[in-house]
Amino acid sequence: MLSEAFITCAVTGGGPAKRPNVPVTPEEIAESAIEAARAGAAIVHIHVRDPETKNGSRDPALYREVVRRIRKSDVDVVLNLTAGMGSNLVLAGGESPLPALAESDMAGPLERLVHVEELRPEICSLDCGSMNLRDELVMVHTAGMVRAMAARVRELGVRPELEVFDTGHLWIIHELLNEGLLDDHPLIQLCMGIPHGAPDDPTTLMALVNRLPPRAIYSAFSIGPMQLPYVALAPLAGANVRVGLEDNLYLSRGRLATNAELVQRAAEILERIGVRVMPPDEVREKLKLKVQA
Repeated sequence: MLSEAFITCAVTGGGPAKRPNVPVTPEEIAESAIEAARAGAAIVHIHVRDPETKNGSRDPALYREVVRRIRKSDVDVVLNLTAGMGSNLVLAGGESPLPALAESDMAGPLERLVHVEELRPEICSLDCGSMNLRDELVMVHTAGMVRAMAARVRELGVRPELEVFDTGHLWIIHELLNEGLLDDHPLIQLCMGIPHGAPDDPTTLMALVNRLPPRAIYSAFSIGPMQLPYVALAPLAGANVRVGLEDNLYLSRGRLATNAELVQRAAEILERIGVRVMPPDEVREKLKLKVQA
């Protein structure tokens, strides 16, 4: 069990914004991230959304505005920008799956990092494998794409947070370590309970933990109603914590949450089970982050 842990807040996510509590505009996303930091989040994980459609976007201008607002605020927080957008392949289905449908959003590995190269956050996420999402929708991160992105992120001096949705994704991480594309104390996020990925039962969680590289620093979370129970479970498995509206909309049954409320509840849970919540400066030291802005 960890005696101290850091909290990451995943502020908005990239799926459709179906609820009024999900921040959409750059102003809303930045303000929600700032409030989460004030509530105890050491790291904020940022997606952006098209203000018109409210859907996830990879427009660098939107990232630029969110990051500008957070950096000029009076809060100290570690920025973690997603690099997962541009991976949606929607097949036509049936006996003629190709060509892919126009709603696909597929970008090359370096194009997915344009905003990271410009804004140089301390951390960016790196999804470590492909995954079925629904029907004909596939999240595509081939081993070659992951390898190319890992190499570029290393050149940029940004710390990759390696997103693991199933056991095969850990296989890729071990390959990257053997090839010298990752530091020997990688930062890993175990993403549990997502349909077609690893279920969120404790046995599956521990199976993933037991396959981690020896010196990994890792977090674990689950989506939906298991998000807050995972705040208590994660430190028992040696993991840090993630909460936020990307993964869960509710503070309790029928009660829509804000990001700050989810972070505050997470901090209360950790403190009640004897786990000290780490501030951003300690997290930077622990993760050996580079502040480049």
